[in-house]
Amino acid sequence: MSTPPILLDFPDWFESERLVIRAPRAGDGRAIHEAIVESLDELRPWMPWSHLEQSVETAEAYAREAHAAFAARRNLHLNLYLRDGATYVGGSGLHDIDWAIPRFEIGYWVRSSMTGHGYATEAARRIAQYAFEDLRAQRVEIWCDARNERSAAVARRAGFTLEARLEHNRLGADGVLSDSLCFVRLR
Repeated sequence: MSTPPILLDFPDWFESERLVIRAPRAGDGRAIHEAIVESLDELRPWMPWSHLEQSVETAEAYAREAHAAFAARRNLHLNLYLRDGATYVGGSGLHDIDWAIPRFEIGYWVRSSMTGHGYATEAARRIAQYAFEDLRAQRVEIWCDARNERSAAVARRAGFTLEARLEHNRLGADGVLSDSLCFVRLR
């Protein structure tokens, strides 16, 4: 890519059928914190950050740092809200960016009270569309611990194809050596 990423203009929010998907901003910390605390039992096996101190202040700091990273085009964190704009559903984003290709990795989590309604699949589909249409992605990946069957199911439902299983290549958030699955969609 010839244009430096910091000079790229693209929207920091967009919508899907039921969701508003937008970059974090100052003031989001309380809603993020409430969703994390509600969901810790489900997050801890898979998300290393869920083992850190959880407070409104740390969530607010995350929101502000994520906003800055989005503006700098280093990491495109995204919050998921219902279309009412007030109900926080979970977190997602485009991470491990390689602007030279461009290549992105989608990550996602949905608060416990809202799982099982297809929000993660809807978000993954729409974020992939955003990556291809607005960011000119050539490749979008979803990586997950091979033991995380729910995350793998989201990737499949969102139209991603299993490309590889890497054996014993990661320590899970629970400290157990495990395999990784790489799902991919190409332009």
